[in-house]
Amino acid sequence: MDEGKAVIAVTAKGEWVGFCYIEAWSHGKFVANSGLIVNPAFRGHGVAKSIKHRIFELSREKYPESKIFGLTTGLAVMKINSELGYEPVTYSELTDDEEFWKGCRSCVNFDILTAKERKNCLCTGMLYDPAQKLKEAEEKAMRDRAAAEHKTVSVQPQMMVAANGNIDMLHPKKQRAFKENFRLFERWLRYKRYVLLKGGNTSAASNNKKKFFLFNLF
Repeated sequence: MDEGKAVIAVTAKGEWVGFCYIEAWSHGKFVANSGLIVNPAFRGHGVAKSIKHRIFELSREKYPESKIFGLTTGLAVMKINSELGYEPVTYSELTDDEEFWKGCRSCVNFDILTAKERKNCLCTGMLYDPAQKLKEAEEKAMRDRAAAEHKTVSVQPQMMVAANGNIDMLHPKKQRAFKENFRLFERWLRYKRYVLLKGGNTSAASNNKKKFFLFNLF
């Protein structure tokens, strides 16, 4: 709090409402928003969402080039994160800072994390990559300009002549549809829990159930 790395929500009368703070990992390459808590008397009024949005803005102000990430099993938090631009990622895309992962020792699912060699667990990793977001924004701006200049001409893909004379093809990047398919993600999360908690069952019946689940999932 003394370093200005926290968001504290209070009422006009000074009553404590909620709190969240910023932690930097891997020498500032990664940032996590930790310790989110809301006074039980104020829950259900969108306080957590407001705090998450403000701590995200503060993280971008203090660490503009850092990747912002989080691990969570809460669907409500995942929805808020997706609104902010986070996307689900594998654990390999998160920080490798040992001090961060030591914090998982107090979790009841730590045995699963270690058994999976820290490659997977019940928590879902979510990441906001500012460099990637900037690249996507630039590509979108380029496509919008091309569309405005050639309203009556449909050209896919677009061509760009590089300085060395080579011709590069600009293919529109396929955007992830995480926000639009959140229900699908919820089903995937349930399947993930099923596999990790009952992964030891390798019977034919169990495998058939998994295949049937995947068939209906996709």
